[in-house]
Amino acid sequence: MSGGLLVAGTTSDAGKSVVTAGICRWLVRQGVKVAPFKAQNMSLNSFVTREGAEIGRAQAMQAQACRIEPTALMNPVLLKPGGERSSQVVLLGRPVGEMSARGFFGETGEPGGSSPGSRLRGGRQEELLGNVLDCLAELRGTYDAVICEGAGSPAEINLRRTDIVNMGIARNARLPVLVVGDIDRGGVFASFFGTVALLSPQDQELVAGFLVNKFRGDVSLLEPGLDMLRGLTGRRTYGVLPFRHGLGIDEEDGMAVSLRGAVRESAVSAPVGEDVLRVAVCAVPLMSNFTDVDALAAEPGVVVRFVDRPEELADADLVVLPGTRGTVRALEWLRERGLADAILRRVAEQRPVLGVCGGFQILGEHIEDEVESRAGEVAGLGVLPVRVRFAREKTLTRPVGEALGERVEGYEIHHGVADVTGGRTFIHDDEGHSLDGCRVGQTWGTHWHGSLESDGFRRAFLREVAAAAGRRFVPAAETSFAALREAQLDRLGDLIEQHADTDALWRLIESGAPQGLPFIPPGAPA
Repeated sequence: MSGGLLVAGTTSDAGKSVVTAGICRWLVRQGVKVAPFKAQNMSLNSFVTREGAEIGRAQAMQAQACRIEPTALMNPVLLKPGGERSSQVVLLGRPVGEMSARGFFGETGEPGGSSPGSRLRGGRQEELLGNVLDCLAELRGTYDAVICEGAGSPAEINLRRTDIVNMGIARNARLPVLVVGDIDRGGVFASFFGTVALLSPQDQELVAGFLVNKFRGDVSLLEPGLDMLRGLTGRRTYGVLPFRHGLGIDEEDGMAVSLRGAVRESAVSAPVGEDVLRVAVCAVPLMSNFTDVDALAAEPGVVVRFVDRPEELADADLVVLPGTRGTVRALEWLRERGLADAILRRVAEQRPVLGVCGGFQILGEHIEDEVESRAGEVAGLGVLPVRVRFAREKTLTRPVGEALGERVEGYEIHHGVADVTGGRTFIHDDEGHSLDGCRVGQTWGTHWHGSLESDGFRRAFLREVAAAAGRRFVPAAETSFAALREAQLDRLGDLIEQHADTDALWRLIESGAPQGLPFIPPGAPA
């Protein structure tokens, strides 16, 4: 095989990430050397590659579906929202400044960067097309096939001129386009037809057909509609994927994701011990890398829920303060909601609290921030002996260490530099020298994302939590988070193999969109 495909969607959250991962896993099982690609991602869930580049977690998981290491080439542009109207722009794994939405999508040359030291100008998205195409070309020169994921909808007519992630890249790279629709939301036929009908004739030439996602019921009842859709558009449907619980990979944003989604949607696996363990995650503003708690939710007998009221912490055995793109804003929110006082009461009662990245910073004594919020000096919750100063350079690493007698791996993505002045060592090297974080009583803090995916460390940590909470909870000795992830990706591959026309899909990837596809009026507005 030699070719490519763009997986677009009728809407955000239609299932593009999942379908892309499923196609990648199906192809790699056929012996195809395949890679994922998303030109531009907007997400607060990111990952650090081996070379220290920051990319979207969805692309990292899609690389795992391909059984390859993720690289910055797979997600050259990452936008990390810092509010309703601005985002940090990460180019080829490195932050280059903060930019407003108007600056990013607006006219070239207008002032765009809003952060000190920003190297951005307005209309930056249009200028990035060359970078994006170069990355895609390099991947296509290395792999047999590249499966690209679009963003939102390709029919965003107000953004088409500067588009570099949907039809903009499909046109420039001559990629066939498969449009995914979520039938569980309703209106999928109108969405399919409307998506095509709002594209220009040149764009429509590349839209090969459709893929129905999250179907429940008897497919034979759907088939007449698919036949009518083909009659209306001249385009076939390449498959109908049934609804399956817990099949999301690390999504860009949202709550019902990954393995945590499986736990939230179905019964929690029975505990090994006598008790369950209840985990409450504070749903702070601009929450980032909330996938950190997926590994907890994967443990039999662990119940994970997201909370935003102080009374919801009362029965929790563990409270988690997750990462956030806005540490100072999250701290203010905790105080406004009464959650800060509830956390301080827990700490005084020696009940377990874990802070990760921004959550760790919030638990400290003092925050000096002239970079992220530009709030200057702010008092933290004062639970951990830590003083945090925000640096302009972002820390991006993949460290390894030990904690609680177990090997632990993680990744760091933060501007805040922590000066730990006391407490017990949390994560250390082979010689016992502190690497990150600290612990005071039953309050723990670390900058390391992903540490709970280390099975031995997670079990040791949960034993500590259970003992402090007085629960007769026992971690399951056989739970392997990596194996669960692999099984999840295999299930995605199975969906494609069993419910899509893989022969037709293969031809589409290898040969491109069929010739002579009809134009569906009215087309894109002039």
